[in-house]
Amino acid sequence: MGYKVVVVGATGNVGREMLNILAERQFPVDELAALASRRSLGTEVSFGDKDLKTKDLDTFDFTGWDIALFAIGSDATKTYAPRAAAAGCVVIDNSSLYRYDPDVPLVVPEVNPEAVEGYAKKNIIANPNCSTAQMVVALKPLHDRATIKRVVVSTYQSVSGAGKDGMDELWEQTKAVYNPTKDVPPTTFTKEIAFNVIPHIDVFLDDGSTKEEWKMVAETKKIVDPKIKVTATCVRVPVFVGHSEAINIEFEDFLDEDEARDILREAPGIMVIDKRENGGYVTPKECVGDYATFISRIRQDSTIDNGLNLWCVSDNLRKGAALNAVQIAETLGVRMLKKG
Repeated sequence: MGYKVVVVGATGNVGREMLNILAERQFPVDELAALASRRSLGTEVSFGDKDLKTKDLDTFDFTGWDIALFAIGSDATKTYAPRAAAAGCVVIDNSSLYRYDPDVPLVVPEVNPEAVEGYAKKNIIANPNCSTAQMVVALKPLHDRATIKRVVVSTYQSVSGAGKDGMDELWEQTKAVYNPTKDVPPTTFTKEIAFNVIPHIDVFLDDGSTKEEWKMVAETKKIVDPKIKVTATCVRVPVFVGHSEAINIEFEDFLDEDEARDILREAPGIMVIDKRENGGYVTPKECVGDYATFISRIRQDSTIDNGLNLWCVSDNLRKGAALNAVQIAETLGVRMLKKG
């Protein structure tokens, strides 16, 4: 006996990936409903070898459904997630709405799978920010060995993190560089993204950081350890899919780079590709469509007593969003719901 699963926002980038991953991982689905807003009503989406027509989110009755994977913005989630949860359907939410709610677990299954057990307070589980998800997968096994004191991270985030509009804007602006008769001013981003980098993701806060940077700080503390100090600089780059991060880690105890490499090789969800030669590292283009978080460029930081540097790359539509949500559903099933 499998699960009755709802994918909310099934026509968006993340929703379509959720459908792909549910099929790829052979999640035990007895029945699946693909929901979308009225303007996308009737659009066909793929689930394995089946084509499904989307149903109207506004009129959908969640009663009797087991799990709902939400891939819509916070404003819409605020309306529909409580409705689904009240009907007895466990919500796994990809928006930022519930991430910082103390009564809602924030889960990365390789890091804190036990946290799913707290879902019953609101019948909701939160999926972390894309840039946080891949980073904490790398941090947790190293933290368990040597205790992390401080993390300094600079991100190189792809335009798919801003949705289809972000990807379209990069594509149209890139074409316009070679066809100067057409001007494509920035609308999704604050400045032209083609052949450029923008050190600004989400809104600015009073201390000069952006909300994206604040998310990485708050979520790392909630998922891994509240004692870890984190400072982040988040940058949008002209890459379609795949987030990259340069991470500097300071530990309480000394951790040799070779031991760190061995620990990461054995850690769940991680693939280490770290050769000190041309091409001996992973770039975002190479990680697209993969489940793993890739780690390269592991090396000692000689400027502090117990420091390491590493390069971290992952498909943000997968581990940063859809894959992590499906993994949460798998963990919830094994630990709590016990069907399938």
